[in-house]
Amino acid sequence: MSLFLPGRVVVFDYGEVISRTPHASRDALVAATGVPGEELFPVYQELRHDLDRGDLSVLAYWRAIGDRVGRRWSVTDVHRFWAIDFTGWFEVEPETLALVEELHDAGTRLALLSNAGFDFGDPYRRSPMGSLFETVVVSAEEHVLKPHASIYRDTCAHLGITPAQMVFVDNRAENAAGAEAIGAVGHHYTSAAGLRTFLQDLATTTPEGAPA
Repeated sequence: MSLFLPGRVVVFDYGEVISRTPHASRDALVAATGVPGEELFPVYQELRHDLDRGDLSVLAYWRAIGDRVGRRWSVTDVHRFWAIDFTGWFEVEPETLALVEELHDAGTRLALLSNAGFDFGDPYRRSPMGSLFETVVVSAEEHVLKPHASIYRDTCAHLGITPAQMVFVDNRAENAAGAEAIGAVGHHYTSAAGLRTFLQDLATTTPEGAPA
């Protein structure tokens, strides 16, 4: 069945939807920083919101982590940690990305909406993956995080669509629900197979306000 969804734009989250969970890079970060994972990653995750909102630079983010875990890190140290972390997020889930490509090739409009820092914007857009999306929205550039309603509305505005035309796919249920709260269709991603079934079912319906 062709995955053509006329009148809709399928908007994808990136982390742990298109990308895989970066287990290997997390192990490498523990080794590089010398900080146990149970100490490092709660702080990494907590402060990530400020990075992804655009309130912290990469250097300030890692130094803030260092302050919290009792380490003083040079720029050289931070660059090494950043490179391990950054590259780890670019290992993709082939089945999911192939599904994105299939949608694109069928003529379905696509976009990316990611909670991510400034450093991800150009790599998203200029990567081979980026050629599949007509719009890439990065939270740091918008200075707001999912699931705040404004980031979904701004994404619709960038695309020139109504919320009813947006189909939003995210691995976090609260982010999918945030899209639904403005009138979009949300899908809580758990697997590529589940997403395919969801999209195939959706392809048989017409979005509100679109011609039948």
